[in-house]
Amino acid sequence: MSKLLESYAAGRWHRADDEGEPLLDAVTGQEVARLSARGLDLGAMAAYARTVGGPAVRELTFHERAGLLKELALHLTAGKEELYALSLHTGATPRDSALDIDGGCGTLFSYASKGRRELPNDTIVLDGPTEPLGVGGTFVGRHVYASRPGVAVQINAFNFPVWGMLEKLGPAFLAGLPTIVKPAGQTAYLAEALVRRIIESGILPEGSLQLLCGRPQGLLDVLTVQDSVAFTGSAHTAGLLRGHPQILHAGVTLNVEADSLNCSILGPDITAADPEFDLYVEAVITEMTVKAGQKCTAIRRIIVPSDLADAVIEALIERLCGITIGNPANEDVRMGSLVSLAQREEVRKAVESLRASADIVYGDPHSVTVVDADPERGAFISPLLLRAARGAAEPHDVEPFGPVATVLAYDSVEEAIDLAARGMGSLVGSLITHDPEIARRIVLGLAPWHGRILVLDRDDAKESTGHGLPLPMLVHGGPGRAGGGEELGGIRAVLRHMQRTAIQSSPDAMTTITDCWTTGAHRRTEALHPFRKSLTDLAIGNTITSPPRTITLDDITHFAEFTGDTFYAHTDPEAAAANPLFGGIVAHGYLVVSLAAGLFVDPDPGPVLANYGVDNLRFLTPVKPGDSIAVTLTVKQITPRANTDYGEVRWDAVVTNATGTPVATYDVLTLVAKTWPRT
Repeated sequence: MSKLLESYAAGRWHRADDEGEPLLDAVTGQEVARLSARGLDLGAMAAYARTVGGPAVRELTFHERAGLLKELALHLTAGKEELYALSLHTGATPRDSALDIDGGCGTLFSYASKGRRELPNDTIVLDGPTEPLGVGGTFVGRHVYASRPGVAVQINAFNFPVWGMLEKLGPAFLAGLPTIVKPAGQTAYLAEALVRRIIESGILPEGSLQLLCGRPQGLLDVLTVQDSVAFTGSAHTAGLLRGHPQILHAGVTLNVEADSLNCSILGPDITAADPEFDLYVEAVITEMTVKAGQKCTAIRRIIVPSDLADAVIEALIERLCGITIGNPANEDVRMGSLVSLAQREEVRKAVESLRASADIVYGDPHSVTVVDADPERGAFISPLLLRAARGAAEPHDVEPFGPVATVLAYDSVEEAIDLAARGMGSLVGSLITHDPEIARRIVLGLAPWHGRILVLDRDDAKESTGHGLPLPMLVHGGPGRAGGGEELGGIRAVLRHMQRTAIQSSPDAMTTITDCWTTGAHRRTEALHPFRKSLTDLAIGNTITSPPRTITLDDITHFAEFTGDTFYAHTDPEAAAANPLFGGIVAHGYLVVSLAAGLFVDPDPGPVLANYGVDNLRFLTPVKPGDSIAVTLTVKQITPRANTDYGEVRWDAVVTNATGTPVATYDVLTLVAKTWPRT
């Protein structure tokens, strides 16, 4: 008997007390492993996540969590060959496995990078500016994101056992949540191997990752109001989850990524001689054959102009004839098998439903020639291309989760949009056109029905990542039939796991709560210039107020000549006087900012290493010749950087005129040594 997969629960590996159900090699039909979770205490898993894993993760800052994700991605990448070998049992070719395994590691790398660059070295995230709530400035409001004291449960599909796990784990971990993974049974042996590598590495805090290998009955019963479920799979199962009492009444949140009848539209501007025609054919072939069409983002509906339908079908058939099917371990094989014999039967049933209004123009659902394999013992099926009749309903209702796509013809842009929309919500759609105006019309028509839209032409083809590849920086999800959920999308995915709360308080309280200086809060003015303080010695609220400096007409004239900015408001008294905003010569805004820097900068070598930018610059009041300006500079936010001897300091800068009226406001960004003198 083959290996019985184990679950990782409450700090130990759990082996079921029965023999489990067999999991078969998709290519040979031989038993690979057995699956059972009998005897597993799901309540203990959830409690362990909340009491051990959650506190350990939330104790870390976003930057520290990001550092662990990077370390984990490096560790998994170094040992990926073991995962590649196991992936062959799923029917995946090496190219298919790269999407799953390297794609998963790449997603971790992306979130590690974004966590360091786009999140603070803190445990909360500030959302938007401070809002004044009173006339006197003593009552303010601000939104913050805070970590929830719950657990993130992921229930994954069979087709991407590695990527599907890691793309959910990365954002949840950054958000401060422990994760319980429930992989699909058919490919659970690959998920178990991945989790073993993670647990054995000791990189993630104990309790931050647990694994349930087996049937999940009762899992949702142990979840509570702070917990969440991320589900990838069929619309039928999603419907069952949506009806669960803990989802309906106990506040458990559910995110669904489900069935999707994705389409690709060939623009009406394209001819068979255009490069876009070949790009279109290549995209369809790729989406039909990669992972044997077992991708939630694969093209199911091929929407083409009526006068090109025959040419498109002919080109697709020519390419499909060159696709070698068989054992994915053979280097000559382009397409492997489906994940199981049961899945092959599901695809055959779907194709039979499609045939009610479409004809098969390539392939046979019951016959296929394969290399180095038995076509009956393995879950092999031929790529299948269908052509739908006008008005066909089935291609918009039935998803064959395999290497199957249907050609539908259109006569106008409006009809193409209508055909796409009949899918009732999709994860992704693509449009191949070289006409920007057509692109705008169709994209705006498709957008309400799609989570992502690729516009492909000869200009972006070389760098395009393709129709079917979700990217960590872009949202993955879709409305309607696609589940209505959303994953990835960069830091959006992290914030979706957190609670956004509006805080109302005094400026001083807000400064302490957010660890970010708030306008109206007390400032700390000391004899020592803040630029003489290291990161360790600086404190939120440290302030310098400069003496005034008068701006003369000579200053304005010199700046105009020196920089070449001779805009009339700075150089032509008559034209400037006619300007209703100025009524005469005014100083350049950038002259004001430059002179302000001269007022607050301490020139000698010290802990301030560099100024690396200015944020939120606004010019509020014109400065005329003879006006004086002064600047108040306050330490707003301090962010130490990991593994370096310096950190970031954000300064609040307010430039005022002689009456105290602000003329410019902005944030100055500097890099400051953690200690000084530097050791």
